[in-house]
Formats: sequence, C-alpha cells, structure tokens
Amino acid sequence: MGKLIVITAPSGAGKTTIVRHLLKTFDFLGFSISATTREKRKYEKDGRDYYFMTVDEFKKMRRRRKFLEWEEVYENQFYGTLKSEVERIWEEEKHIAFDVDVKGAKDIKKSYPEETLAIFIKPPSIEELWKRLRNRKTEDEASLKKRFARSKRELKYEKKFDKVLVNDDLATALKEAEDMVLDFIKPKKSKSKSKKKLKK
Repeated sequence: MGKLIVITAPSGAGKTTIVRHLLKTFDFLGFSISATTREKRKYEKDGRDYYFMTVDEFKKMRRRRKFLEWEEVYENQFYGTLKSEVERIWEEEKHIAFDVDVKGAKDIKKSYPEETLAIFIKPPSIEELWKRLRNRKTEDEASLKKRFARSKRELKYEKKFDKVLVNDDLATALKEAEDMVLDFIKPKKSKSKSKKKLKK
C-alpha cells in the first residue's frame, strides 16, 4: 500500500497549480483523476483532467458504492474520487496525489488515517482569494460570487488538516510543498534503531 498525498483548498487558493508541480517533480506520484458532473471547460480533456459524467451516471456509481469520497458541491454538481483510481495507481506501484475539495480531503484522511498526508492550501488574504477567482475568468458573476462564498466557509477548516501551506509567493509555496511530501514519503527510523545507535 502506497501513501496518499491529499492537496485541498478553497477555490482560487492554487491547489491545482501545486498538484501539477508535484506530479512533474516526483515520478513516484500518480494523479487520482476525479469524477465530476460539471460542464467540461474548453481546455479540459476527459480522462486527463476529470472523468466527466452525467448526473444520472454519477448517482448510479454512487449507489454501487464506487466512490471513496463524493460531494454535491453545488446543486446537481457532483465531484468524487473513484475507488478504482486508488487501485489503478497502487497497481503502478506509485503513491497517490489528490486534488480535491475540503470535504473530500477529510473523508480520504478518515479512510486512510496513517497513510494520508492532508495539506491545506490557503491564500495570503481573503482579498487575494477574490482577486484570483475573478482573474480566472471561468464563470459568470453569479457563479463567481457563489464560489467565493463557499471558499470563505472552507477557509475555516484549515486546522483539521495535517499541514497548512500559505500560497503567497508561488515559488516558495512549491518548494514547501515538495519538502512536505518528501518528509512524509521517506522511511522513518524506528525508535528502537535510534536507541541502539545511542548505546554505541
């Protein structure tokens, strides 16, 4: 069984940028592709960015208990992690990187408490979060305000995760994320071995 590196954050905090960097940097990581019922954006590809499903398809998979975690983020807009994704990446003998919402991150940590490193990415300020969301230009004004309100609520959950990383300067945040992953992945020396070394 490999490790699970769960990156979570409110929308606009930069979790996807950090996950992509970790995947490029570490060949021992495999990306867990989430399933979603939201509309595919122009630059996205099915099976690479997400598994795009209809609401009926998603609900059918949910009833069959195919998801490790799932959430209805907005009305009829579902996201979830398929159990088959975890199995696929572990079969490749890799550790798993997740880019998931706050609730999903909590559920994965609950299922694999010892194997999971849950990192919460937060913006330097609420004003900066709003600026980043607006600059993405992926939604209309009503949808943007709804996403921002949800992001503000999710910021309150940072203490529920193993690590908190403030994404102010991107280069610094990327290096800190690398260090957190390496520190979690590398084998830890047992206490018994440490004591033996001290006796010598």
